[in-house]
Amino acid sequence: MSLPAILAAARPTATGLVATITEEWMQGRTSYGGLSSALALEAARQVADDLPPLRSATINFVGPLAGEVEVATRVLRRGRNATWIAAEVTSEAGIGLTATFVFMGPVESSLHLHDAPPPQGLIPVDEAAVLPEHLGPLFTRNFERRFAMPRGDDKVPELVWWVRLKERAGIDPMVELLLCADALPPGVMPLMSKTTAVSSMTWIVNLLTPAPVSRDGWWLLRAAGNYAEHGCSSQDMGIWNADGEAIAAGMQSIALFG
Repeated sequence: MSLPAILAAARPTATGLVATITEEWMQGRTSYGGLSSALALEAARQVADDLPPLRSATINFVGPLAGEVEVATRVLRRGRNATWIAAEVTSEAGIGLTATFVFMGPVESSLHLHDAPPPQGLIPVDEAAVLPEHLGPLFTRNFERRFAMPRGDDKVPELVWWVRLKERAGIDPMVELLLCADALPPGVMPLMSKTTAVSSMTWIVNLLTPAPVSRDGWWLLRAAGNYAEHGCSSQDMGIWNADGEAIAAGMQSIALFG
């Protein structure tokens, strides 16, 4: 099932929704993190009709999620400019994900800083080589993926890909962005054995625009590892649209089992 189909089949509850994570969205024994995060955001968006744009998300990947899941939300605080909403996704196995979303409207400011350029040497999306569809976990079949940087001789802890969701009609743009934003393997993956298991633990996403838009649905994703010791890795993450405009910045901690 595509995300539009999953959302169409979801059942509303008093505090959120109940949805089914199908096999094609799995990553090992748990849901693809972008999907479970997108479900949490979709439920949070339904708390009120007049929420301002999403500006930040803090997500914890607590345990495995599969099959029928329930998303429960609650308002932590609603101020004059910003609203904090917590979401919890659970399945038969227990809590799988917790998230805090911050929605905030524009305010007057004298500071204007835009220092988030895309990586240099990018291959335009129309010229980029396509990743074989069979490479990666099951959930990757829901995306089109292309290499965004020339292949180099040296292995570096960085991945830069073009990513586009195959079926996205009717999805809120911010939900679509969060769904796509976690589609890269860890940035340190080029330095690792192919058999090494990995698991995301925490994820912070800061939105650099109140309305994410990209030409033809393509997003440029970058994951750059900066630390890996004793089974823990930290990475910086960035997202740009097809025209090179900065859309989001983030950080993720990842467990490395090997």
